[in-house]
Amino acid sequence: MLSLSLISLLSLPAALSLPLFGLGGSTADDSATGAPTPFSLADVNSTLLRPAQFARVAYCSSASITAWNCGTPCEALKNITFLQSGGDQGLVPLYFIAHDADDQSLVVAHEGTDAKNVLSILNDAQFGLVALNASRFPETAGKNITVHDGFQKTFERTADSLLAGVMSGLASTGVKKVVVTGHSLGAALATMTGAMIKDAVDPSVDVTVTGFGLPRGGNQGWADFLDGQVRLFSPLAHVGVTFVSNQNDPVPTVPPKFLGFQHSSGEIHIVDDSQQNFVACPGQDNANCATGNNVLKSSVANHLGPYFDDITFGGSQCSDSS
Repeated sequence: MLSLSLISLLSLPAALSLPLFGLGGSTADDSATGAPTPFSLADVNSTLLRPAQFARVAYCSSASITAWNCGTPCEALKNITFLQSGGDQGLVPLYFIAHDADDQSLVVAHEGTDAKNVLSILNDAQFGLVALNASRFPETAGKNITVHDGFQKTFERTADSLLAGVMSGLASTGVKKVVVTGHSLGAALATMTGAMIKDAVDPSVDVTVTGFGLPRGGNQGWADFLDGQVRLFSPLAHVGVTFVSNQNDPVPTVPPKFLGFQHSSGEIHIVDDSQQNFVACPGQDNANCATGNNVLKSSVANHLGPYFDDITFGGSQCSDSS
């Protein structure tokens, strides 16, 4: 049983809003400052909606995902064949692999932080920068790339079985596209998973990564590596990872830049709660988007959603949520 003091800590809004126990307040002095450009609702629906729907499913129970009977999240996605899952929704967050017949793709979705599960939160709390495991990414050897300690440890717990499942799924379905997605901690894991898959598959396979409420996952070298490694959906095909930040969500501002962390390019920022106004933010850590948020106006609700199409993360929309 958790101690009363720990339960009290985890119940604080500030604690729940930050997977890294409140290390917010990024500096924007060396951030990109290019003017954001409008990103249409049509582009949202064609490039971001489906990954968000899969990322939402990852918060439901393993049993309901296996049966593809998790309520609204599963009902929103038709012609899906479940292939594999892993993790225990605790120290080893859940992931699942599915075949999306409508999109002719293989989908990998990672569960995000469960604020009700201290083991899940502790994955995020180990926020020191450590060397990237270059054995998984041979081209990074000697490039001084460092990543979030907790994210890498969490990624490594399922990386081998996940990659084996992807390779098996590609062989059995014949598709040439892999979509990797997740929210919060799940988004951070998705960036590592996408890069790993890209290294492992035939170059003819299109690997895309889309995250929601993404915290910073590594140093400048990691951000640059992601920008060049994983091709993304048009109209952002020039960047490595697309990630969506929602208004005053504090999570994309942690861990802070002064500790050596840096976002890659590819941010799409939700401007207000209308679910209609979006902008594409040029460069890395654009000060006109989430990086420039005032920490005093941080919103836990913005991290959970809704983002668009009434999509909210965290399991509340699952039929088996408590």
